[in-house]
Amino acid sequence: MKQIKAFVHRGRVADIVHALEAAGHRQLSILDVKGLLRALSERELEYSVALGEKVTSQVQLELVCADEDVERALQVIRTLGRTGQAIAGWVYVSPIELGFPIESSDPRTSSQ
Repeated sequence: MKQIKAFVHRGRVADIVHALEAAGHRQLSILDVKGLLRALSERELEYSVALGEKVTSQVQLELVCADEDVERALQVIRTLGRTGQAIAGWVYVSPIELGFPIESSDPRTSSQ
């Protein structure tokens, strides 16, 4: 299994999420974050007191998928995340050692 983490502009996230869902990806998290991507407009910019500079409002997508689904998910994110800028965001892929569902009961102790 792999974790795909992408940092994209807020205006592109809806198309990306809909396409990933249509492709069957359900293990997806969406987080509002601040970063240093080049802003598309002044509306994306905020001043960070902690950093002492302007930051961009962006979205972090986290997706967990099977190894064989990584290339298709990357294609969706990299294609639909485009903004016309030379670099419109970043995508990272990391291995996942283990993954377990959180179930209503412990399958190791329930009688069958």
